[in-house]
Amino acid sequence: MFLAISFLLALACLGPAGAKLAGVPAVRESAAHFGIPWNRYRLISVPEVAAAIGVLAGLRVHALGVAAACGMAILLLAALTAHRRARDSIATMAPALAAFVITAAYLAAALTR
Repeated sequence: MFLAISFLLALACLGPAGAKLAGVPAVRESAAHFGIPWNRYRLISVPEVAAAIGVLAGLRVHALGVAAACGMAILLLAALTAHRRARDSIATMAPALAAFVITAAYLAAALTR
């Protein structure tokens, strides 16, 4: 179970990071929507990739995975705050909410191991 949720969280981190690195038009629109210059918005991919690597490393060194997931949780809370400030709908916030739920599930599983 922990292995599966680790891979799921790594994918939840890498998906948005890949979209930012590829410059997907919808992601560029998100940057504009939040009023963040594209070059700065794209930098969010750095902690997303780091979190994915950390979660996978956590399969060997437990503390790394926990630290990476905590960092991802903070990043997602910031994303959800940005969505609320922009008065986005729950549907628009759904990807960030889903990623946060996956992160919370990972942390719950990791901290009870």
